[in-house]
Amino acid sequence: MPALRVLPPEAAHGLALRVAALGLLPPSRPDGAALEVRVLGRRFRNPVGLAAGFDKQGEAVDGLYKMGFGFVEVGTVTPEPQEGNPRPRVFRLVEDEAVINRYGFNSQGHAAVERRLRARQDTQLRLTGEGMPLGVNLGKNKSSTDAAADYVAGVRTLGPLADYLVVNVSSPNTPGLRDLQGKAELRDLLTKVLAERDTLPCERRPAVLVKIAPDLTPQDKQDIAAVVCELGVDGLIVSNTTLSRPGSLQSPQRAEQGGLSGKPLRQLSTQTVRDMYSLTQGRVPIIGVGGVSSGHDALEKIRAGASLVQMYTALVYHGPPVVGAVKRELEELLREQGFENVMEAVGADHRS
Repeated sequence: MPALRVLPPEAAHGLALRVAALGLLPPSRPDGAALEVRVLGRRFRNPVGLAAGFDKQGEAVDGLYKMGFGFVEVGTVTPEPQEGNPRPRVFRLVEDEAVINRYGFNSQGHAAVERRLRARQDTQLRLTGEGMPLGVNLGKNKSSTDAAADYVAGVRTLGPLADYLVVNVSSPNTPGLRDLQGKAELRDLLTKVLAERDTLPCERRPAVLVKIAPDLTPQDKQDIAAVVCELGVDGLIVSNTTLSRPGSLQSPQRAEQGGLSGKPLRQLSTQTVRDMYSLTQGRVPIIGVGGVSSGHDALEKIRAGASLVQMYTALVYHGPPVVGAVKRELEELLREQGFENVMEAVGADHRS
């Protein structure tokens, strides 16, 4: 949020979260019918969601919906509490409208997040019914020797409180995590996660999505698509932050270690959306994330194959009004391009 940029990034993030948690933001305008999306077994009042990483501990969910998001994703949550990497661990690249972070899954753990989400479970059931589903992003502890057990524990503890769960195997800041995107490793992990999801004792079991990196080889992408289609995974989130550093970066902070998000990630993430939509023949819903800060950016990802989009870094530079601005511009562009609604535009580039 722009006024908070005088503070160090992590302090500003903490304050923004407090403001949202206290419900101090003005409520957003109602969404037009053209923005509604039905996917993942749920109705979304609009396709613009908040990406994981903003509300890691599930502290401000209700205030964040007030900003106009169609869905909110909390986390990443690890089984046991962990501090994450030493500070400073997040850096603004102001000249590039980008951020580099190396948080390393700082998390209060399953129990703390479960307690918060359970306390507002009835509220969330109402919100989900009104088209505002909740996602929970799951990770593993840095010290864990059994990654699958960590994700399965997340499904068991937090699955009954979520509309969808995310198996995050793509953060660049946890050693060895991205290795779980390998074909055999991913198949083994997702087989266990889906089996646990299918035994949950709740009425509406959550969808399971996999969040992937933008830094994948063509073979990696083919392998992920094959596993996801074979096992019947419900969706993909494309993409996490990138370890690459485009030559266009101007900020002196560009040399910092960690994952890069924001405008410089936009094209790379959109291309990954395009590739995964093709490789799955449009049969696996995709949430597109990376560099979305306008309606044009959102529609670009939707036309490339995303049914929904998420944002985070744009909030750092443009504040809460960017959510309404993205939705308004998206609605105008849909109309201009001859689409009656978002769902008509999903994957349109593959048909033209």
